[in-house]
Amino acid sequence: MMRSLWSAASGMISQQTAVDTIANNLANVNTTGYKNEKTEFKSLLYQTLQTRTTTANGEEKPIPAQVGLGTRVAAITSNFTQGAHLDSESYTAMAIDGDGFFAVRGADGNTYYTRNGDFKLSSGADGNLTLVTADGFPVLDTNGNPIVIPGGVSASKMMVTAEGAFGYIDNQGNYVDLNQSIGLFQFNNPAGLDKMSNSLLAATDASGEPLNEATTPNLVLSTIRQGYLEGSNVQVADEMVNLIVAQRAYEMNSKAIQASDDMLGQANQLKR
Repeated sequence: MMRSLWSAASGMISQQTAVDTIANNLANVNTTGYKNEKTEFKSLLYQTLQTRTTTANGEEKPIPAQVGLGTRVAAITSNFTQGAHLDSESYTAMAIDGDGFFAVRGADGNTYYTRNGDFKLSSGADGNLTLVTADGFPVLDTNGNPIVIPGGVSASKMMVTAEGAFGYIDNQGNYVDLNQSIGLFQFNNPAGLDKMSNSLLAATDASGEPLNEATTPNLVLSTIRQGYLEGSNVQVADEMVNLIVAQRAYEMNSKAIQASDDMLGQANQLKR
Protein backbone atom coordinates (compact mmCIF):
# COMPACT_ATOMS: atom_id res chain seq x y z
CA MET A 1 0.00 0.00 0.00
CA MET A 2 2.96 2.29 0.51
CA ARG A 3 3.75 1.84 -3.17
CA SER A 4 0.28 3.08 -4.08
CA LEU A 5 0.73 6.17 -1.91
CA TRP A 6 3.97 7.19 -3.60
CA SER A 7 2.75 6.24 -7.08
CA ALA A 8 -0.42 8.29 -6.70
CA ALA A 9 1.55 11.20 -5.24
CA SER A 10 3.87 11.19 -8.25
CA GLY A 11 0.78 11.22 -10.47
CA MET A 12 -0.62 14.26 -8.68
CA ILE A 13 2.69 16.12 -9.02
CA SER A 14 2.91 15.30 -12.73
CA GLN A 15 -0.69 16.31 -13.42
CA GLN A 16 -0.10 19.57 -11.57
CA THR A 17 2.74 20.27 -14.01
CA ALA A 18 0.37 19.47 -16.89
CA VAL A 19 -2.17 21.96 -15.51
CA ASP A 20 0.60 24.56 -15.15
CA THR A 21 1.58 24.06 -18.80
CA ILE A 22 -2.02 24.35 -20.01
CA ALA A 23 -2.52 27.49 -17.93
CA ASN A 24 0.59 29.02 -19.52
CA ASN A 25 -0.78 28.20 -22.99
CA LEU A 26 -4.10 29.85 -22.22
CA ALA A 27 -2.37 32.87 -20.71
CA ASN A 28 -0.42 33.36 -23.96
CA VAL A 29 -3.31 32.80 -26.36
CA ASN A 30 -2.88 36.38 -27.61
CA THR A 31 0.93 36.53 -27.42
CA THR A 32 2.46 37.21 -30.83
CA GLY A 33 4.48 34.27 -32.11
CA TYR A 34 3.80 32.08 -29.06
CA LYS A 35 4.00 28.30 -29.58
CA ASN A 36 1.82 26.04 -27.48
CA GLU A 37 3.45 23.49 -25.18
CA LYS A 38 2.54 19.95 -24.20
CA THR A 39 3.58 18.01 -21.10
CA GLU A 40 4.95 14.52 -21.77
CA PHE A 41 5.23 11.82 -19.12
CA LYS A 42 7.31 8.71 -18.52
CA SER A 43 6.99 5.82 -16.09
CA LEU A 44 9.36 5.40 -13.15
CA LEU A 45 11.25 2.24 -12.19
CA TYR A 46 9.37 -1.05 -11.87
CA GLN A 47 9.71 -3.29 -8.82
CA THR A 48 9.90 -7.02 -9.56
CA LEU A 49 7.72 -9.05 -7.18
CA GLN A 50 8.16 -12.47 -8.73
CA THR A 51 10.00 -13.96 -11.69
CA ARG A 52 9.87 -17.69 -10.86
CA THR A 53 6.98 -20.05 -10.42
CA THR A 54 5.98 -21.35 -6.98
CA THR A 55 6.45 -24.96 -8.09
CA ALA A 56 9.18 -27.18 -6.68
CA ASN A 57 11.30 -26.64 -9.79
CA GLY A 58 11.10 -22.86 -9.50
CA GLU A 59 11.17 -22.35 -13.24
CA GLU A 60 11.20 -18.91 -14.83
CA LYS A 61 7.71 -17.57 -15.45
CA PRO A 62 6.88 -16.50 -18.99
CA ILE A 63 5.51 -13.24 -17.61
CA PRO A 64 7.03 -11.81 -14.43
CA ALA A 65 5.08 -9.89 -11.78
CA GLN A 66 6.22 -6.28 -11.78
CA VAL A 67 4.66 -3.22 -10.17
CA GLY A 68 5.27 0.32 -11.44
CA LEU A 69 6.31 3.03 -9.04
CA GLY A 70 4.55 5.99 -10.60
CA THR A 71 5.26 8.61 -13.21
CA ARG A 72 7.17 11.81 -13.75
CA VAL A 73 7.39 14.60 -16.32
CA ALA A 74 9.70 13.64 -19.18
CA ALA A 75 9.56 16.89 -21.17
CA ILE A 76 7.48 19.93 -21.99
CA THR A 77 7.57 20.10 -25.77
CA SER A 78 6.77 23.16 -27.86
CA ASN A 79 4.72 22.75 -31.01
CA PHE A 80 6.22 24.98 -33.71
CA THR A 81 3.38 24.81 -36.19
CA GLN A 82 2.75 28.19 -37.74
CA GLY A 83 0.12 30.50 -36.27
CA ALA A 84 -2.34 32.56 -38.27
CA HIS A 85 -1.10 35.77 -39.90
CA LEU A 86 -2.97 38.73 -38.45
CA ASP A 87 -3.23 42.07 -40.22
CA SER A 88 -1.42 44.90 -38.41
CA GLU A 89 -1.50 48.66 -38.88
CA SER A 90 2.20 48.89 -38.04
CA TYR A 91 4.62 49.24 -40.96
CA THR A 92 7.34 47.58 -38.86
CA ALA A 93 5.25 44.49 -38.13
CA MET A 94 6.56 41.36 -39.83
CA ALA A 95 5.43 37.74 -39.92
CA ILE A 96 7.46 34.75 -41.06
CA ASP A 97 5.94 32.29 -43.50
CA GLY A 98 8.05 29.17 -43.03
CA ASP A 99 10.34 27.60 -40.43
CA GLY A 100 12.67 30.56 -39.88
CA PHE A 101 13.31 32.65 -36.77
CA PHE A 102 14.27 36.30 -36.39
CA ALA A 103 17.58 36.95 -34.65
CA VAL A 104 17.93 39.67 -32.01
CA ARG A 105 20.79 40.82 -29.81
CA GLY A 106 19.97 40.58 -26.12
CA ALA A 107 21.00 42.94 -23.35
CA ASP A 108 23.91 40.59 -22.53
CA GLY A 109 25.25 40.78 -26.08
CA ASN A 110 24.23 37.23 -26.99
CA THR A 111 22.06 36.34 -29.97
CA TYR A 112 18.55 35.06 -29.34
CA TYR A 113 15.77 33.98 -31.67
CA THR A 114 12.06 34.71 -31.86
CA ARG A 115 8.96 34.41 -34.03
CA ASN A 116 7.57 37.64 -32.60
CA GLY A 117 7.84 40.19 -35.41
CA ASP A 118 6.20 43.11 -33.59
CA PHE A 119 9.16 45.42 -34.24
CA LYS A 120 9.64 49.13 -33.57
CA LEU A 121 12.04 51.88 -34.62
CA SER A 122 14.45 53.26 -32.01
CA SER A 123 16.35 56.52 -32.45
CA GLY A 124 20.08 56.45 -31.70
CA ALA A 125 22.50 59.13 -30.57
CA ASP A 126 23.67 59.61 -34.18
CA GLY A 127 20.11 60.32 -35.32
CA ASN A 128 19.75 57.07 -37.23
CA LEU A 129 16.96 54.60 -36.57
CA THR A 130 17.42 50.98 -35.52
CA LEU A 131 14.90 48.19 -35.96
CA VAL A 132 14.28 46.75 -32.49
CA THR A 133 11.88 44.48 -30.64
CA ALA A 134 9.22 45.83 -28.29
CA ASP A 135 11.81 45.48 -25.48
CA GLY A 136 14.45 47.46 -27.38
CA PHE A 137 16.65 44.56 -28.53
CA PRO A 138 18.20 45.20 -31.99
CA VAL A 139 17.00 42.97 -34.82
CA LEU A 140 19.94 41.46 -36.74
CA ASP A 141 20.52 41.11 -40.45
CA THR A 142 21.94 38.11 -42.31
CA ASN A 143 25.48 39.13 -41.24
CA GLY A 144 24.60 39.49 -37.56
CA ASN A 145 24.55 43.31 -37.57
CA PRO A 146 21.74 45.59 -36.36
CA ILE A 147 19.48 46.94 -39.10
CA VAL A 148 20.05 50.71 -39.29
CA ILE A 149 17.80 53.14 -41.17
CA PRO A 150 18.78 56.76 -41.92
CA GLY A 151 17.20 59.34 -39.65
CA GLY A 152 14.21 61.16 -41.01
CA VAL A 153 12.79 58.10 -42.77
CA SER A 154 9.27 57.46 -41.50
CA ALA A 155 8.03 53.96 -40.87
CA SER A 156 5.41 54.42 -43.57
CA LYS A 157 8.19 54.76 -46.17
CA MET A 158 9.88 51.51 -45.22
CA MET A 159 9.66 48.55 -47.55
CA VAL A 160 10.62 44.95 -46.84
CA THR A 161 10.54 42.37 -49.61
CA ALA A 162 9.41 38.80 -49.15
CA GLU A 163 13.10 37.82 -49.11
CA GLY A 164 13.75 40.27 -46.25
CA ALA A 165 15.62 42.96 -48.21
CA PHE A 166 15.32 46.35 -46.50
CA GLY A 167 14.76 49.69 -48.23
CA TYR A 168 12.67 52.84 -48.20
CA ILE A 169 11.00 55.35 -50.51
CA ASP A 170 12.70 58.76 -50.54
CA ASN A 171 10.98 62.13 -50.92
CA GLN A 172 11.26 61.88 -54.70
CA GLY A 173 9.43 58.56 -54.72
CA ASN A 174 12.54 56.52 -55.53
CA TYR A 175 13.32 53.22 -53.88
CA VAL A 176 16.57 53.27 -51.86
CA ASP A 177 18.14 49.89 -51.09
CA LEU A 178 19.82 49.74 -47.67
CA ASN A 179 21.85 46.66 -48.67
CA GLN A 180 20.65 44.83 -45.57
CA SER A 181 18.31 41.86 -45.24
CA ILE A 182 16.58 40.59 -42.13
CA GLY A 183 18.34 37.50 -40.86
CA LEU A 184 16.26 34.33 -40.83
CA PHE A 185 17.58 31.22 -39.13
CA GLN A 186 16.41 27.63 -38.85
CA PHE A 187 17.21 24.79 -36.46
CA ASN A 188 17.36 21.05 -36.96
CA ASN A 189 15.44 20.58 -33.70
CA PRO A 190 13.57 23.76 -32.75
CA ALA A 191 11.89 21.94 -29.85
CA GLY A 192 15.33 21.85 -28.22
CA LEU A 193 15.56 25.65 -27.99
CA ASP A 194 15.80 27.07 -24.49
CA LYS A 195 12.77 29.25 -23.71
CA MET A 196 13.58 32.67 -22.28
CA SER A 197 11.36 35.57 -21.25
CA ASN A 198 10.12 38.19 -23.74
CA SER A 199 9.33 35.49 -26.34
CA LEU A 200 13.05 34.85 -26.89
CA LEU A 201 14.67 31.48 -27.54
CA ALA A 202 18.30 30.50 -27.02
CA ALA A 203 20.19 27.93 -29.09
CA THR A 204 21.34 24.80 -27.22
CA ASP A 205 23.19 21.58 -28.01
CA ALA A 206 19.79 19.91 -28.35
CA SER A 207 18.53 22.43 -30.92
CA GLY A 208 21.74 22.42 -32.92
CA GLU A 209 23.54 25.41 -34.36
CA PRO A 210 21.43 28.09 -36.08
CA LEU A 211 21.30 27.67 -39.85
CA ASN A 212 21.44 30.98 -41.67
CA GLU A 213 18.99 30.80 -44.56
CA ALA A 214 21.12 33.25 -46.54
CA THR A 215 24.23 31.04 -46.49
CA THR A 216 23.07 27.47 -45.76
CA PRO A 217 22.29 25.44 -48.89
CA ASN A 218 19.37 23.04 -49.34
CA LEU A 219 17.05 24.84 -46.91
CA VAL A 220 13.43 25.58 -47.71
CA LEU A 221 13.59 29.36 -47.45
CA SER A 222 11.10 31.33 -45.39
CA THR A 223 9.42 34.53 -46.55
CA ILE A 224 8.46 37.70 -44.72
CA ARG A 225 5.10 39.46 -44.84
CA GLN A 226 5.32 43.12 -43.89
CA GLY A 227 2.27 44.52 -42.12
CA TYR A 228 1.32 41.20 -40.54
CA LEU A 229 1.97 39.51 -37.20
CA GLU A 230 2.00 35.79 -36.47
CA GLY A 231 -0.62 34.94 -33.90
CA SER A 232 -0.34 32.26 -31.24
CA ASN A 233 -0.99 28.70 -32.38
CA VAL A 234 -2.87 27.89 -29.14
CA GLN A 235 -6.26 26.27 -29.77
CA VAL A 236 -8.45 27.25 -26.83
CA ALA A 237 -10.93 24.38 -27.31
CA ASP A 238 -8.13 21.80 -27.30
CA GLU A 239 -6.55 23.35 -24.22
CA MET A 240 -9.84 23.28 -22.33
CA VAL A 241 -10.28 19.58 -23.13
CA ASN A 242 -6.69 18.92 -22.00
CA LEU A 243 -7.39 20.86 -18.82
CA ILE A 244 -10.42 18.69 -18.02
CA VAL A 245 -8.41 15.50 -18.66
CA ALA A 246 -5.56 16.67 -16.39
CA GLN A 247 -7.98 17.71 -13.67
CA ARG A 248 -9.76 14.34 -13.73
CA ALA A 249 -6.42 12.49 -13.62
CA TYR A 250 -5.39 14.60 -10.63
CA GLU A 251 -8.66 13.73 -8.85
CA MET A 252 -8.25 10.00 -9.55
CA ASN A 253 -4.73 10.04 -8.09
CA SER A 254 -6.00 11.84 -4.99
CA LYS A 255 -8.72 9.18 -4.57
CA ALA A 256 -6.05 6.47 -4.82
CA ILE A 257 -4.20 8.14 -1.95
CA GLN A 258 -7.41 8.28 0.11
CA ALA A 259 -8.11 4.60 -0.59
CA SER A 260 -4.57 3.60 0.41
CA ASP A 261 -4.83 5.67 3.57
CA ASP A 262 -8.12 3.98 4.51
CA MET A 263 -6.63 0.54 3.91
CA LEU A 264 -3.59 1.35 6.08
CA GLY A 265 -5.92 2.65 8.78
CA GLN A 266 -7.91 -0.59 8.75
CA ALA A 267 -4.72 -2.65 8.90
CA ASN A 268 -3.52 -0.69 11.95
CA GLN A 269 -6.82 -1.38 13.73
CA LEU A 270 -6.52 -5.17 13.37
CA LYS A 271 -4.44 -5.42 16.54
CA ARG A 272 -7.16 -3.79 18.64
